[in-house]
Amino acid sequence: MPELPEVETMRRGVKSITGATIKNAARTPCKKKPIDILPRIDVLNRRVSGKKIRSVDRLGKRVVLRLETDDRIIFEPRMTGIVLTGRPPNQEHLRFELNLINCKAERLLFWDRRGLGKITWLSAVQFDQKINNGLIGPDAIDVSLDDFRERGKNSRRAVKVALLDQKYIAGVGNLYASEILHVAGVDPRTRCNRLTRKQWELIHNCMVDILQTAIKYEGSTLSDGTYQKAIDDPGSYQNHHRVYDREGKKCPNCQTDLIQRIVQAQRSTFFCSRCQKR
Repeated sequence: MPELPEVETMRRGVKSITGATIKNAARTPCKKKPIDILPRIDVLNRRVSGKKIRSVDRLGKRVVLRLETDDRIIFEPRMTGIVLTGRPPNQEHLRFELNLINCKAERLLFWDRRGLGKITWLSAVQFDQKINNGLIGPDAIDVSLDDFRERGKNSRRAVKVALLDQKYIAGVGNLYASEILHVAGVDPRTRCNRLTRKQWELIHNCMVDILQTAIKYEGSTLSDGTYQKAIDDPGSYQNHHRVYDREGKKCPNCQTDLIQRIVQAQRSTFFCSRCQKR
């Protein structure tokens, strides 16, 4: 589930490890199916041990440690992963640790209940080739309106489906896509090539505003309680959701129609047919 606001909150929660030196990297004892770590852990450990962490960055829905060599360690939380320095939700699903020196935090941890997350080490050259070569689109908070529209205006996909494509725009997932389109008043089934210039502007403005507001509230913790901030507390933007996971409840905008749920690209979409007319 973690999307841009949750991952940005994670990044801010662990950014204090900037300047720390990595003592070693290790898988933690876990009886669950191992998560993907590339290259294998002994190779990754040799490549990062003794290296200083230059910065803690975010790339879409990924937390990225940039080392003094310009190599990167990329954490992909995917559905249930959390990057943190504090106490994890439990020990059972703790998957990986970086032991640190010259830092108040002794460890950087990766916890993942479902085990779908991934950790990847990339050299500077590999990072440029794989990440900066069109495999990930511009960041949803930083993208300009013109770039946002130009990249999507000819697509025949439904706009909700397009927003989920990380090659098109990085950081938006299922939850925030529904929220963005509701505030913009755009039906999620509308094809991108049928959106007006005004609708593109509304979607862009709402996207930036909602994501920034969600960051302010430190992300959304859903009913399963999986996502927590790096300091072990839940986020609070879930208290401001308008349509996501609110099927059958009154639309907070019109106070008349009920929120509907449909399936698009095998994901649930929530919207109000009155406020988001096709």
